[in-house]
Formats: sequence, C-alpha cells, structure tokens
Amino acid sequence: MTDSTHQAHVLLVDDDDRIRGLLQKFLMRNGYLTTGARDADHARRLLAGLDFDIAILDVMMPGDNGYVLCAEIRESRPMPILMLTAKGETQDRITGLESGADDYLSKPFEPKELLLRLKAILRRVPTGPGAVPKVLQLGPFRYDMERGELWRGSDAVRLTATETTLMRIFAATPHEAVSRAQLVEQLGRGDGEATGERAVDVQVTRLRRKLEADPKQPRYLQTVRGEGYMLAPD
Repeated sequence: MTDSTHQAHVLLVDDDDRIRGLLQKFLMRNGYLTTGARDADHARRLLAGLDFDIAILDVMMPGDNGYVLCAEIRESRPMPILMLTAKGETQDRITGLESGADDYLSKPFEPKELLLRLKAILRRVPTGPGAVPKVLQLGPFRYDMERGELWRGSDAVRLTATETTLMRIFAATPHEAVSRAQLVEQLGRGDGEATGERAVDVQVTRLRRKLEADPKQPRYLQTVRGEGYMLAPD
C-alpha cells in the first residue's frame, strides 16, 4: 500500500527563520515537498500561485497572526491546517480549532510528533493521482515540482543529478533567497567552505544556461546580493 503522504506539498508558515529552515529540511528529508513562508502576506502570495495539501501555521507572527490566516484559508479551500504555537493553554487551543484548524501542536515539540500528526491528518484527506499538479511557470519553461522535471513545451529539459537537486531546493522556497552556505550543505559539498561555494556557483551557472534566455542577465534564477540565489517564477 502506498503511503498517502508521499510527496504531499506542505505550506510551512513561521516568522522564525531558524525554526522554519530546520522544519523545512526535516520535512523534506521525510518525503514531504515543503514550501516556507515568513508571514501571512508571504503565505498569501504563495497560495495564489501554488497548490498545497496541508498548511502548518505558527500562531504568533508579525502582521496577521496564524488564527487570522487559518480562518482566511478555511473560507477559500478545504486544505487541512495544523497550528503551531508556544502557548499551550486550553483557550488558545480552542481559539485555533474555532478558526478552522484540524489539529494543534504546542512548542516545543518533537519533530517526530509533528510527522505523526501530519500523517494522521493526511490519511483523512488522502492525496492521489487525481491531485492537481504542482507546477511553477518560468517563462517558456514549466517545472513540475512533484516529478522534479523541467519542460519547455512538450520537450523535457535534461538536468544532471545536481541540477535536479538545485531545482528542488529553489522551488521549495520560490521568491526567497537560499544562501550559498545552505546550498553547500544540502548538496553535500562540504569539503571546505570556499571550495564548496565555488562549486555551487559553477552549478548555478550551468543551470542558468538551460533556463535563461540570457544567462548573464538572469530573469528566473536570480542572484540576491549578500543573500544567495533565488528562483523567481512568473
């Protein structure tokens, strides 16, 4: 029997960059396609262009809090929602459930418990072959996030194993910079920081040659000064 959570697409919304990064990495290692958002406005932009199977929302965020975003999502789509918060009082749990959350997990928590909660929720809302494809549009190209494939029209663009991994990393956080240090770590190029970052730069340059009309003035795989690289789909 196939696990219904395989390649489920998770929207993870948390204003703490460190926690969001750690959770995103953990979920991706456990078979979840995971896209991170730093606040409610960022999440809204992602929701406008991508399809998700479940949302994990932190309650305490600058701007609109998780309760507001939860109620907003609940009005427009049937996607299940798991709330995260540092608060554990009964009233906060009730508020989260009243705003439309399917479950509630108090910080700090064990990552394994988060996995169990996600699996339990997704069993009730299984994803399958009929699910809407998760696709990013990049000008004449489209990137299938589930299959890890890049297409131009009806033609598949051949990617190396490293380029495929890079695309998965960038596509998980569209419009958000990924540092060279993060790329070194996720690509397993840790044979010295400078050497690893130069190797990443070479791989990004090669990927741009396949993706960009003018690789020297990239539109879709951009350099963010002082921060790293960012995928900027349409």
